[in-house]
Amino acid sequence: MQRLPRGTTMHVISEARLDDGVVERGFTLAGVPGILWKPACASESEPVPLVLLGLPPLGVAAMYPRLVARAEACAAVGLAAVTLELPGSGDRPPLPGVQRARAQLWRARAAGEPVGDALVESLVVPLVEAAVPEWRALLDAVLLLPEIGGPVGLSGGVISLGVRLLVVEPRIAAAVLFAGSVVPRVTVEEAGRVRVPLRVLLQWDDEGNDRWASLELFDAFGSEEKSLHANMGGHTGVPASEGLAATRFLPGT
Repeated sequence: MQRLPRGTTMHVISEARLDDGVVERGFTLAGVPGILWKPACASESEPVPLVLLGLPPLGVAAMYPRLVARAEACAAVGLAAVTLELPGSGDRPPLPGVQRARAQLWRARAAGEPVGDALVESLVVPLVEAAVPEWRALLDAVLLLPEIGGPVGLSGGVISLGVRLLVVEPRIAAAVLFAGSVVPRVTVEEAGRVRVPLRVLLQWDDEGNDRWASLELFDAFGSEEKSLHANMGGHTGVPASEGLAATRFLPGT
C-alpha cells in the first residue's frame, strides 16, 4: 500500500476559476489526487485559514458536486479548502480486507442482523490507519503555500478518521463532524482525548446508521465546547442552513 511521507511535494495538474473568483487547483501528492480551492482574497500578504474537507470513501469524482459546494461556502467567508482521495477510493488500489468487510456489512444490514464490533473494526480501522498519515502530509504541503496560513479546521468525512486526526494533529483548531459512520470501539475511546471546539451534525432518521451509537460517541468527546445539531431526515438531508452555520463555526471566520 502506498504511503505518503511527511514533506511530500504537491504537484499542480490543473487550474480553473469558479464563481466569485474561487481558484480550483487539481493536484497530486505522491500520485494521490486532490483538489485545493482558494478564495479570491487569498494572497501572500494576507494568507487565509484552511479547512480540510473530509469525504466518504466514494471517491473525489463521485463526491465532487458536494465538495465544490462546501468549498465555495468556505471561500465565501474567506477560507481555503482542500481534499484528498482516500485510500481504497477512486482509482486507488483497494485496502486489503475492506471490500470484503463492506460486503459483509451490507449483507448483515439487508438481513436485519446485528453488526458485530469485529466487522466494524475490519471495515473502518484499516482506512483510518492508512489515511491519517496522508492527511497530515497533505496539511504539511498546503501550509507551505504562502497564501495559506492557520488556523486549520476540519469538516466532515468519515467520523472515525476525523476523530483520529483531532487526536494526533495539533494544527487543527476546530472541527465539524457528520455523525453516522459505523464507529469502532477504538474511536469511542479516542474521542475522550479530543479537546478542540466541536460541532456534530446528526440526521435523526439516517437510514444506514445507528442513532444511539452516534449519541454515545458525542457523549464520549472530551471537548469542553461541543454541540450536537440533530435534524429530521435521511443521510443526505442535512439542511443547507446547517452547512452554512457549520462553515462559520470553523476557525478564522
